[in-house]
Amino acid sequence: MHFERHVWLSGNLGHDMELLVYGHAGQPLVCFPSQNGRAGDWAGFGMVAACGDLIEAGRLIVIAVDGIDWQSWANGAAPAADRARRNDDYHRYIADEVVPFARLSGSDSVWATGCSLGAFHAANAFFRRPDAFDGLIALSGLYQPRLFIGDYSDDHVYFHSPLYYLPNLGDDWHLERYRRSRIVFCCGQGAFEDDAVRDHRAIQEVLWQKGVPATFDYWGHDVEHHWYWWQKMLRHHLSVLEG
Repeated sequence: MHFERHVWLSGNLGHDMELLVYGHAGQPLVCFPSQNGRAGDWAGFGMVAACGDLIEAGRLIVIAVDGIDWQSWANGAAPAADRARRNDDYHRYIADEVVPFARLSGSDSVWATGCSLGAFHAANAFFRRPDAFDGLIALSGLYQPRLFIGDYSDDHVYFHSPLYYLPNLGDDWHLERYRRSRIVFCCGQGAFEDDAVRDHRAIQEVLWQKGVPATFDYWGHDVEHHWYWWQKMLRHHLSVLEG
């Protein structure tokens, strides 16, 4: 399997960020780590191996990015406003630095995916910038940050919380791009998935009301909030790339 490691000083974040690439050709897929995770987690927790056949066949390029959750939402020592601003820095890094890198593969199409808090980041990146991303596979996520900051809100919180901004979104520029994109939300209904089921159903209702086609896939009551299941979910929903 072709592998590359890239590190550069992010102008948006002010420090080095690591990015790991698996694959030589195919659909670029930007992969966000789960809470407080790093770029190496996608290989370490078996997600790269789970879709290894697609990578080897030249149908998929996995681009695993670093997270900074310990500087943003998960930084309990910082005020909520500071955490939200740092999350905004992170998403500017993704849109302004990672997406242009992903397009160096020769593809204008870039998808996003993530598990748990990574699904929050993937969904937020997609819904905020459908000119940068045209595909989303969100696994077992929450789509607002109440777990970290309660009911606090400001512009940086609101405009980075899909369940806050999507219900009020009415402009055709975003909605038409959503309608042309591939959107998948998937979660289990077993242990530690109750909150994900709730948020997935809320997003499902919002997108249905706005006429945005999307797949919502609820796996069984034995399916837990765990990498073992996310491996299976990801590979299942990447089957469209089999050709």
